[in-house]
Parts: sequence; structure tokens; C-alpha cells
Amino acid sequence: MFHASPTLIQALGAFLFGLAILHTFSTRYFTRLAHTRPRHAGFLHLLGEVEVVFGFWAMVLMLFMFAISGKQQATAYLDSRNFTEPLFVFAIMVIAATRPILELSGAMARQLARRLPVRRGVAMYFVVLALVPLLGSFITEPAAMTLAALMLRDLLFSRPVSSRLKYATIGVLFVNISIGGTLTPFAAPPVLMVATQWNWDLWFMVSHFGWKAAVAVLVNAVTVTLIFRNQVGHMGRKIPAPEVPVPASVMAVHIVFLALVVLFAHHPAVFLGLFLFFLGFTSAYRHYQNPLILREALLVAFFLAGLVVLGGVQQWWLQPILMAMDANAVFFGAVALTAFTDNAALTYLGSLVAGLSHEFQVALVAGAVTGGGLTVIANAPNPAGAAILKGRFAGGVVHPLWLLLGALPPTLVAVLAFRLL
Repeated sequence: MFHASPTLIQALGAFLFGLAILHTFSTRYFTRLAHTRPRHAGFLHLLGEVEVVFGFWAMVLMLFMFAISGKQQATAYLDSRNFTEPLFVFAIMVIAATRPILELSGAMARQLARRLPVRRGVAMYFVVLALVPLLGSFITEPAAMTLAALMLRDLLFSRPVSSRLKYATIGVLFVNISIGGTLTPFAAPPVLMVATQWNWDLWFMVSHFGWKAAVAVLVNAVTVTLIFRNQVGHMGRKIPAPEVPVPASVMAVHIVFLALVVLFAHHPAVFLGLFLFFLGFTSAYRHYQNPLILREALLVAFFLAGLVVLGGVQQWWLQPILMAMDANAVFFGAVALTAFTDNAALTYLGSLVAGLSHEFQVALVAGAVTGGGLTVIANAPNPAGAAILKGRFAGGVVHPLWLLLGALPPTLVAVLAFRLL
């Protein structure tokens, strides 16, 4: 199953990848260590940021590569990596988290919640966990994650709630975002990696993935809402009207920028140019803005870029494992492997292999999106959600084990939806 003799760089890459995974489960240790080692507290706090983990170990890999292979090969490797996804997530996070977009989204969510035959707070909780993830199929998963996480932070987590509710909520959110973007071929990163290569269009996605994902999203949202219906009532409280209301024209401009960035998601020169124009617009009308989440978005982009660099030298062992499986085994194998590596990396490796059966292709992508909520690193939008919400968790950290436990039940629902429906 494994190549007999990986190169030194490949072996180092696999070792450092393993260390990075262990590091993601150990960030609280570094945070605690920072309080007992004041001389190095700044660096230890940095290592305690989960978004820094993969970028840090990618830097270590590049230092080894420079020392072993030389400047030319090391820079050639970096030039061969595709950093479009980290750049896109950075841009879309900042735009989706602006005050005009959030106010518009919040107003739409409240209007929908009013029409549901349950208490307002319960209805809002359901809408955020069900409809916003499905909206990700059209505005992209990172944008949907940003919107949902900010709404949860400002509404649900604005008051003390139990850790059980927090981890159940973030578990359902991560799983629903991962599967909720599969109604279209352009919104979910693991689908983006293969849609063009395998000629998957909108109808193919809806018929093979979308309707099954929608069923699982609704079941997950209904279940967690019923369980915690007595703890989420404060989500229905009336939000004080802002002193300076955002004009409809400013909201419209933000929507246009958001739509254009999504439209040109594969063309960084275009969407980054649009993003720079967008920054100029927000500066010109700053009285209608909240502070932009540039730091959080940059940290998430750094995390994903590190994953791209480290993941690029894992093909020698990941691909043989995948290719040794049949269609049924690859579904469950992809679910498990996704927990330890980005699900888009798995589907990308599958796209490199010619002659895969239709059943194998569908099973690989279904497994990759199903396991996308199990860990922070499993799906590209997860670091965005974790970065926004972690301040509401004990110690300012989303604990990997509790996240895994919170995500397991909705993941099992997704397994049943994709395998039985």
C-alpha cells in the first residue's frame, strides 16, 4: 500500500505532518505554558493559536527543503503549489463579515424565523444551523461559515451557555457546512477540486449529493434544536437598532462585491483586485462599517496555506491507500482520513488518477464532505468558524476532542443519508 522508498523530503513531510496534527490537539498546552514561562509567553501564545499550527510546520518543512535540496528546488516546490483557496477564503471571510452583509443576513434570518411555528429564539437557532449552511451552496462554504459563526457568537454565545450546547452546536455547524455546500459544483472545496475534471454539473450535484445533503442538514438541525430548545430562547431577543442605519445602496454594493468574488473564485488576480476596491469602498463609507476581521481572516489563510504546503508531500502515502479501496471502502476511508487532512486534498489526489469508476468518484467525494466536520483541519471553512467562535470557549480554545464528540452524531446522520438514500 505504501511506496517502498519515499524520498527524504517525503519522509520528513509525513513526519512533520504528523507533528502538526498532534500540535492541533495540544494548543491548550502551549497556552497554559505561556502563563508559566513569561519570558517566552509571546511565542508560546503564538504556538497556542490553532490557525498558526500548519503554517508553522510548513515553515519548518521549507527550511529543511532549502537545506537539503537547495534554493532552486525549494522555491520551485512553492511555486508549484496552488494558493488560490487560502487567498479566496481570506477575501470572502472579510467581505461576508462586514456589517452591511451581517445586518442583511440577520434581517432575512429573523423574517424566516417569524414564519416558523415555534418560539423565536428556537426558530433562529434552527435557521442558523439549517438554512445558512444550505445557503453556502450559493455564496460558498467559507462565506456561509463566517455568517453562521458570527450570528452564533453575537446571539447564542452572547450569554453564558453550557459547554455541552457549545460543542453540540459547533459540531452540527461544521458538519452541516461541509455537506450543505454540495448542491452546486462551485461552493464546497472538495467538490471544486474535481467538478471540472469529472464533468460534474449543477444537475449532477443536486441529483447525486444535494438532496441527500439537504435531508441530513435538516435532520441534524432539527435534532439539536429539539435537544437544546430550552437553552436557546435568548437568540430571539430584539437587537437594538444601530445609531447609523446602513442604507440599502451600501448593502447592494457589498452584495455585488460578494457575488463578484464568488464568480471569480478561480482567478486570484481578479478577486484580489476586487477585494482591494472593496477595501477602498469600506474606507470611504467607514461610518457604516464595523472593524474588518482582517486578523482572523489572515490567520485562517495562513492555516490553509500551511496545509497546502505540507499536504503537497503526502501524496506518496495517501494516494496508494485510497486507490487500494473499492467504492464502499473508499467512502468510509475518506471519512476517516478527512479528520486528519483537508478533505479537498483527498479529492484532489483522486482527481489525479485516470480511469476511476463513477461509483468510486461519488463515494470519494461523499466520504470527504461527510467527514468534514470532525476536526478543525478537516474542511477549509472550519478554521474560519473556529477563529470567530473560540473566544466564547473555555481558555479561548475549541478543544479538538470535544469537537470530535460533538460532530460524531451529525456525521453519522450524513453517513446514513449518503449511503442509504
